[in-house]
Amino acid sequence: MATKGKTIVLGITGSISAYKAADLAARFTKDGFRVDAVFTESAMKFASPMTLRNLTGRPVVTTMWELSTEFSVEHVALSEAADVVLVAPASANIIARLANGIADDMLTCTVLATKAPVIIAPAMNDNMWANQVTQDNVAKLKKRGFIFVGPAYGRLASGKMGLGRLTELDEIYGVTLQVLGKKGDLAGKNIVVTAGGTQEPVDPVRCLTNRSSGKMGYAIAEAARNRGAAVTLVSGPTSVTKPAGVKVVDVKTAEEMLKAVLDATKKADALIMAAAVADFRPARASGSKIKRRELGDLTLKLEKTPDILEQARGNFIRVGFAAESDNVIANAVDKVKRKGLDLIVANNITEKGSGFGTDTNRVTIIDSKGKAEELPIMSKYEVADKLLDRISSLLKKK
Repeated sequence: MATKGKTIVLGITGSISAYKAADLAARFTKDGFRVDAVFTESAMKFASPMTLRNLTGRPVVTTMWELSTEFSVEHVALSEAADVVLVAPASANIIARLANGIADDMLTCTVLATKAPVIIAPAMNDNMWANQVTQDNVAKLKKRGFIFVGPAYGRLASGKMGLGRLTELDEIYGVTLQVLGKKGDLAGKNIVVTAGGTQEPVDPVRCLTNRSSGKMGYAIAEAARNRGAAVTLVSGPTSVTKPAGVKVVDVKTAEEMLKAVLDATKKADALIMAAAVADFRPARASGSKIKRRELGDLTLKLEKTPDILEQARGNFIRVGFAAESDNVIANAVDKVKRKGLDLIVANNITEKGSGFGTDTNRVTIIDSKGKAEELPIMSKYEVADKLLDRISSLLKKK
């Protein structure tokens, strides 16, 4: 991950959601970030600084007047160390104090002094969020460049449903990575990624599809976002969580995917076709459910679906995928030359840890001249980064 080794200052404030900050801190730490947690006084009523210290392996700041921490000599040292400041959860009180420039504890001092981007993840009672005073404060901070993620609609601490719940941690995590990657090697580039399998209807109930989970395409979309790209993800049906900070276009059929890809690539710098598009569809889909009892054997007449990579052409990098079970490299080399691709990613779907639905992959990346680079088995995100290294290099040569 291109953003590893960077420092996240995690501000935790007085909200019932404060305990969720521990999950965020653990995830960031696991992925190689340095996490420096800062508690407000009220936050310590809801969560333990000791928990954050154990999870991050770093000192936790609870006051400006603690002489034993590395940040005590100069109270703005934390602000200078930060690559991003994330306040999660952010109470109505902290939002009001930040909007009015109040700096009376370590967190407000850090935010006021930092030149790093600041992300705010609100969590509060729905009436407090809807109050005009809070909305005015939010508007002030947004105007100053603060980035807000959430709040979400859901069950609140009061037991009722409303808008004010801390948004999902996956979204907070994704937005943070997007912010950290804004100056990455793909900054200013528009990347279109396809993912998942298509569904070709037989009738309103049944369809022809495949076992693609969409995980590879989603990993590519996230990795490209984390390197600064503006990403459009054209996705077939999948259960994978939609990545934050990515424009997702949901489709079902190959025809719908073709239309979405042709539209998205009008301003694209690269197209990465990771989707497993169905090669065939019923020539005629039934408008009503086909009843088993009314038929003997069912014969379906199939026709080819549109070849998206063949039709999606322009002044952009074109990358294909070849999921094969036999003659993997030979078939991939044929495909890269036949379709005039810049790169193709080939893998053997019958190999353990390399097929549909897995979290890992073992691929061979082949260029337009047929030169192959075989990669060891690795996570799909790591595969995505290796592929984007190649695409970034090609874009620099254009």
